[in-house]
Amino acid sequence: MSRLTLLLVAAFMQVVALAASANADDTDGYKLLPGDQLQISVWREEILDRELTILPDGNITFPLAGRVHVQGLTTPQVEALLVEKLSDYLAEPVVTVSVSAVTGNRVFVVGKAAGTGPFIMSAPTTISQILSVVGAFDRFAELDEIKVLRGQGATAEYISFDYDDLVDGKNAEKATMLLQPGDVIIIP
Repeated sequence: MSRLTLLLVAAFMQVVALAASANADDTDGYKLLPGDQLQISVWREEILDRELTILPDGNITFPLAGRVHVQGLTTPQVEALLVEKLSDYLAEPVVTVSVSAVTGNRVFVVGKAAGTGPFIMSAPTTISQILSVVGAFDRFAELDEIKVLRGQGATAEYISFDYDDLVDGKNAEKATMLLQPGDVIIIP
């Protein structure tokens, strides 16, 4: 093979690798959740532009596309799905989907603390970070018995967390445990 042919083959292989990594990136990133708000626009079709909230069942309803299940998808995946559905009605639709609010990405704090209720996680959040924003603990709170309830039904589990270990600088692994949407932090 000539040097030029080898260079062309190498360049082609790099393009293939870049395309494969771009497709892999479609599955990475923020996964949509019920309660998240989306801004959807279709280029040159302003009448279709919408701001929608993902329903509790994980669906949105979009003109011409109907009911579309978007929970667990990334915005590029939703764009591709809507392009596919709108292609029956529009020539080469260009769809843009952006997240305008991540209100579905919540954890809940219950128990003996000043600030209980839902907390929106706008970035990856640890249990230590959530406990830092709940405010003062009740003087009767059992801080060595904090639990995180994760999952639903038969797959639900309790994860123990000892706040005293956090204060003492112990058990960094538990203190930096990332919370998942829907987790419930219980402060007895």
